Amino acid sequence: MSFLSSNSSVTKVISNEKIDIQKVKVASKIIAELQRDIPSFTQNGLGPFVAAIYDEMGNLVVKTANSVVNEHCSNNHAEMNAIKAAEEKFGTYDLSALNLKLYISAEPCIMCIGGIMWSGIKEVYYGVPSKSVERITGFDEGFKPHWFNEFKKRGIVVYGNIEAEIGEQELSNYINDGKKVYKPVR
Repeated sequence: MSFLSSNSSVTKVISNEKIDIQKVKVASKIIAELQRDIPSFTQNGLGPFVAAIYDEMGNLVVKTANSVVNEHCSNNHAEMNAIKAAEEKFGTYDLSALNLKLYISAEPCIMCIGGIMWSGIKEVYYGVPSKSVERITGFDEGFKPHWFNEFKKRGIVVYGNIEAEIGEQELSNYINDGKKVYKPVR
């Protein structure tokens, strides 16, 4: 696993490949925008997580938010909604030939890791790490041992902890505003 210290904070960008500064710059811009989009989605009962898929030329394919609460479906995480929208747009369940990149406001949970792996997405970039999501929201991200390495074995590039501070603040705002965090009663 590669690490890159950020000049602006103590957060470290991590990856399952040698860090490519250009990829980090592009991802930083996109993920910061996703983080800033969170309030507009949460005002409409969505979120607090947002995902976007871009093509290999850098064009936006789809942007979606988590819709679990307002659509009453535990599968409707931002990543799963984005993958579904892209599959519908391209008329295929296998996105691999399209060389798509998924950008997410936070690290994918265990369900979304599976969905990403099976979708054919080639690259994944995320903001807030799971440990922070769990600390701030109380949402159980699930058991995800060695997922970076498992993705690497399958040819899926992962970069994480990008613009995490902005996302952590947005998650805190969501909680402080008294908005609902869905989780099953155990």
